[in-house]
Amino acid sequence: MSLALIVLIVFASLVGIMARPFRLPEAVFSLAGAGVLVGLGGLPPGAAWRAAGQGEDLYLFLAGMMLLAELALIQGVFTWAAAHLARRAAGNAARLFRMVYGLATLITVFLSNDATAVVFTPAVAAMARQAGARNALPYLLICAFVANAASFVLPVSNPANLVLFGGQMPRLGSWMRLFGLASLLAIAATFALLWLTQKRHLNQRLDIPAEAPSLTPGGRWTLAGLAGAAMLLILAAGLGWPLGLLTFLLGVGCTGLVCALARQSPWPVMRGVSWNVLAMVAGLFIMVGALDRAGLIQALSGWARSGPLVLGGGLALLSNLANNLPVGLLAAHMLAHAGTGQKAAALIGVDLGPNLSITGSLATILWLTALRRAGVGMSGWRFLALGAVMMPPALLLALAGLWLSL
Repeated sequence: MSLALIVLIVFASLVGIMARPFRLPEAVFSLAGAGVLVGLGGLPPGAAWRAAGQGEDLYLFLAGMMLLAELALIQGVFTWAAAHLARRAAGNAARLFRMVYGLATLITVFLSNDATAVVFTPAVAAMARQAGARNALPYLLICAFVANAASFVLPVSNPANLVLFGGQMPRLGSWMRLFGLASLLAIAATFALLWLTQKRHLNQRLDIPAEAPSLTPGGRWTLAGLAGAAMLLILAAGLGWPLGLLTFLLGVGCTGLVCALARQSPWPVMRGVSWNVLAMVAGLFIMVGALDRAGLIQALSGWARSGPLVLGGGLALLSNLANNLPVGLLAAHMLAHAGTGQKAAALIGVDLGPNLSITGSLATILWLTALRRAGVGMSGWRFLALGAVMMPPALLLALAGLWLSL
């Protein structure tokens, strides 16, 4: 099977994932692409099974994080936090902007960028309505851009981190030495640029909500569970333990414990999780396996010998063309025997690069879906115009920070 035909099938599948015609789940198009490739001989069934099995740690990580995020959503933790921010802002739109940015950064760092996109975005939309904001978009844009800009602070901040490093994940100390300065520069640059582009919309006086909702007993237990889970994950990263199984056990354990203490059924949490995301990721692994077998990774192997700017910038642009998760999988294969510095540059490109376009990362696609549910419009061209201002300076600064750290 020719490489050109495989690329065409993969591209068609990715378009289906991003556009979701007939509102079908993303997994339908991912598995369809994988099935067509296996059926036409692009990848033998046994090889396809092995390719899907390479994502075992990622499946466990995603399942655990989705359970934690859904538990927090059902127990009202994020809505409670957003409402308290609105009260503490005391009607000052600019102050509220800074506070939302800080909270979105913390959620991304400790609960992954998908939690910020899926769970915190609706809470911010509700907060903006309660505060009487004439334009909620500046606050909602925070959720999209921070979800990528802060996603390499910790190994758990982005599923793509587990994909690219796989079983060779650096320990927390090494990770912070590599990415600490780069993350700080990316987060600061993204804030500055977002502030400059949105400050004209922040010249307004907001309403001060009469009262903020109080946390239910289940919400308090959930908040304690999230804090404990975050500390355990940081400890595990510091000790070099595999993060997937631990994250899954924490998600299951927190859900079971909180529901038992609050005397609630865990089934609403289980039903609310988008399990089809796991099937979608499995399909992506199979498609990347077919691309690898056809020689695409060998054709791109010259990138592995490039400097950080070329490698990170090239993968950043490629992530916007083909979505950062499959690009991260390709980079993991391409850089399997590369040094840590090259993998770090690739990770920054894969994590931060998607801030250019609305189709660059799964988190941004999920954010767009949350926006539509909240009744807020955002076109791909409008996001691209803003992303062209936001992403390149932040990417250059982050790669410069990595170069200094190396």
